[in-house]
Amino acid sequence: MRNTLVAVAMLFVLGSCASKKKLLSAENKANEIQLQLDKARADLNDCDSRTAGLNNDLKLKNDELTSKNAKLKEMQDQIDFLKKNNNNLLDRMSDLSVISKEGSESIKKSLAMMDAQGTQIRDLNQSIQRKDSLNMALVLNLKRSLQDVSDEDVQIEVKKGVVYVSLSDKMLFRSGSSVINTQAESVLGKVAKILNDYKDIEILIEGHTDNVPISTEKVADNWDLSVLRATSVARTLQKKYGVEPVRMIAGGRGEYLPKVDNNSAANRSLNRRTEIIITPKLDQFFNLYTPNAGK
Repeated sequence: MRNTLVAVAMLFVLGSCASKKKLLSAENKANEIQLQLDKARADLNDCDSRTAGLNNDLKLKNDELTSKNAKLKEMQDQIDFLKKNNNNLLDRMSDLSVISKEGSESIKKSLAMMDAQGTQIRDLNQSIQRKDSLNMALVLNLKRSLQDVSDEDVQIEVKKGVVYVSLSDKMLFRSGSSVINTQAESVLGKVAKILNDYKDIEILIEGHTDNVPISTEKVADNWDLSVLRATSVARTLQKKYGVEPVRMIAGGRGEYLPKVDNNSAANRSLNRRTEIIITPKLDQFFNLYTPNAGK
């Protein structure tokens, strides 16, 4: 009888241990699933935040385009009104004996010139609208491509009608060096993909430094360093990612075009940057200002 009781007790203990192990395993799995759920929620919130930012940028650009279209329509209405009034005036004046044939012809020539100027204004406004639309598409595509890169390392904005991609010094180079870091090449690759998608744009690459003096065997001063860094970026875009060199200009601004005053370490860090400036082909754009351009 005693042996039977001992056996029953051992079975109970073993069963209890097995149940605890199963419970502990289930709790571990539950904790792991909860961690995965929390991460998925955090990733979803981050994605929603970035999507909201892109949608806001798109709304601002659409509002700007709508405003410019309204101004263009207003200008066209004014031109049409002036043409109508001038035509009526010419018809009335042609009936008067005081208007000579030469005077009538002169007025007709003036009206023809006004009509040509109106056409030129319309073409110019349409070109500006196309450029603004291109800039908006570039900004959205660049932000989407670089959404996993810190805003401290890459900033994208439109200034004076062109797109600026500002790359931080700490991401691209070691201090005082013009050799691009390996981890920065992937960022340049993402920028290059967008540049290669838009063949009818030109690319100006500008190097910028702070005002702390530098002088080494290879670098004479900040101006020299800024030029070397700009050419390093241009060379990487060309040789590693296939951006056509004929589209690129590389130059250095040195310390002479700072974003902010060089009065603190944080400000000096902002000023140390390389900017990729994306512009329409200027020869095509300025042809619109010249009557009979290209004829």
